[in-house]
Amino acid sequence: MLQPPHSSLQVAAVPAQRVPVRDRDQDAPWHTEAVCRRDEAGLFFAPSKEPTAARLSREEAAKRVCARCPVMVECREHALLQPEPYGVWGGLTAAERRVVLARRRRRDVELKKTARTATDRIAAAG
Repeated sequence: MLQPPHSSLQVAAVPAQRVPVRDRDQDAPWHTEAVCRRDEAGLFFAPSKEPTAARLSREEAAKRVCARCPVMVECREHALLQPEPYGVWGGLTAAERRVVLARRRRRDVELKKTARTATDRIAAAG
């Protein structure tokens, strides 16, 4: 996903086909292959006071660009790990990313509970 306008990333041409991660140049950063680098940032970031219908239409158009991107997964993970508060990244809006992050947090809590319960059972049996 393109960086916001204040970013220092340089624009580069990107092939439209998906390239398996293992076949990419491992020295190049993932965003050099992003399809969105050829498109306007306005497609991925909301203008101020954008009407809801226009926002939904713009986000769907951005997601279509993401769907054909060879680095969509890397972009999505970047946006989730940062976390990026605005724009469409890796095919997800900011609201969709918040849902994914909340689910991950809940899953992590459940996994910790399960691990603690298993450790307690082993200690009690020993």
